[in-house]
Amino acid sequence: MNHPIYRVESFEVVAPYTLKVRFDDNTEQTIDFQPVLAGRLYGPLQELSLFNQVNIDPEVKTLVWPNGADFDPATLHDWPEQVEALIEAAQRWNLTPA
Repeated sequence: MNHPIYRVESFEVVAPYTLKVRFDDNTEQTIDFQPVLAGRLYGPLQELSLFNQVNIDPEVKTLVWPNGADFDPATLHDWPEQVEALIEAAQRWNLTPA
């Protein structure tokens, strides 16, 4: 299975829960994360002050948050193809007892 490797080069907050992400292949995605912020890992990011503490991990070059949340850079790169499955997963995470 061929799994492309992408690296996040930079990001910009463009709206609440929305980031414009630039990758090492000179492509960009504008990503609204709000629909996938659910469950134990991503749910805390619904607190905008925590969400806005996003950074780029210097080693793996992906977006990371102080609570340990992150996304595979390939998922971010291919967000339009991934988002529906992520939203479905987030809905299941909300049903899972803490």
